[in-house]
Amino acid sequence: MSASSTTNLRDEFGDIDIYVFDQLLKGRIHADHKILDAGCGSGRNIEYMLRQGMEVYGVDQNERAIEKVHMLTKRVAPSYFSERFVQTSVENLPFSDDYFDVVLSIAVLHFAVDGEHFEKMVKEMARVLKPGGLFVARLASSIGIEHLIVRKHDEVYDLPDGSSRYLVNDEKLVEFTSRFPGELVDPIKTTVVQRMRSMTTWCVRKGS
Repeated sequence: MSASSTTNLRDEFGDIDIYVFDQLLKGRIHADHKILDAGCGSGRNIEYMLRQGMEVYGVDQNERAIEKVHMLTKRVAPSYFSERFVQTSVENLPFSDDYFDVVLSIAVLHFAVDGEHFEKMVKEMARVLKPGGLFVARLASSIGIEHLIVRKHDEVYDLPDGSSRYLVNDEKLVEFTSRFPGELVDPIKTTVVQRMRSMTTWCVRKGS
């Protein structure tokens, strides 16, 4: 692939998470959907959707991150409603019940301070998702590195990469899938990164 081809791909897709891209390729996220990026950061998963004219919303508790999303919106979709990107926490979403077809939670849930905080975030994202809607999460887990982590408190652990994260395992994700309530649309998938951390993909179809 030439350098120009790589540049063209970056222009089209930005820095979209590969596992969000996977759901797009599978046709589970499309232009008819109303999408929430819960914990959107500076908009890495929003850029492509804006370019495709999708109805996408985003929240992040970091004010500077939301400012960057507003700047991104002005650059790639200047006529889009930038007020759909707001500063707030994931456990306090300013949307009505059953509002979205898709909710994304990419590298957010592992910042939970304890089990209660984790549960609040998951419950709130489930609340705003329509029955039959798709929930896609990427989060740190203990899967495959159980012997390399050190427990601090609750389910918060020190990782070999020097970070501290709230970690889940298969059993916890299966439990929360049932409590959503919903069912897995893909098997739980985990990538172990050089024995330093594990990142798990969790995809749920919300039940009625």
